[in-house]
Amino acid sequence: MHRLISKLRLAGPIAAVVLLAATVAQAQKVYTIRSGQTTIVLDSGFVAALGTLGVSPGTVSPGMLGGGKVVFPITSGDIDPWTARTEILHSGGLTLTAGATKFRAESFIIDTTAAQPVVTGQVIVGGKLLGRYPLFNLVPPSGLKLPLTFSGDTFHLPDGFKVTLTATGASALNSIFNVKAFQAGFPIGSAAHVSAILAVN
Repeated sequence: MHRLISKLRLAGPIAAVVLLAATVAQAQKVYTIRSGQTTIVLDSGFVAALGTLGVSPGTVSPGMLGGGKVVFPITSGDIDPWTARTEILHSGGLTLTAGATKFRAESFIIDTTAAQPVVTGQVIVGGKLLGRYPLFNLVPPSGLKLPLTFSGDTFHLPDGFKVTLTATGASALNSIFNVKAFQAGFPIGSAAHVSAILAVN
């Protein structure tokens, strides 16, 4: 009888822990991203620097450039709203051209799974694929609150994420265009609108 009572006393806390764990696991669901778009408002200093260097910006279709903004379609990805860990894949790309020299970065991935959130891209120079590199840092806005929220099947990354050059990105641009104008932290713009359509089950 004593053993039975002990088991019953233990069963209550165990059941509560199991229920709590199940609730947390359900709440912390990772959502699949199936489409959407990312809009970057280009920093005026970056645009001015390109003009001074005689470098013309452009896009790789289906990316679009106009009105001081560049837009890239989202093709897929995953996001955990509770931790803001995400990988968001894009189509299209960005080109920088000066005379016969052309830098092309495409298939961008927003990656916040590391300590420093970054945007990586496939880099092509002179018709040669050099590989995928971390080109831009993402600096989150102050006061970012978790969990991130979404409405229906649409998720909007909070506005205010700053986009700056990584050391790798700055070194690449300086080398390709034979300048010393860029350095790590150079402002590129801000992620004004990241709208992802989720595959909500």
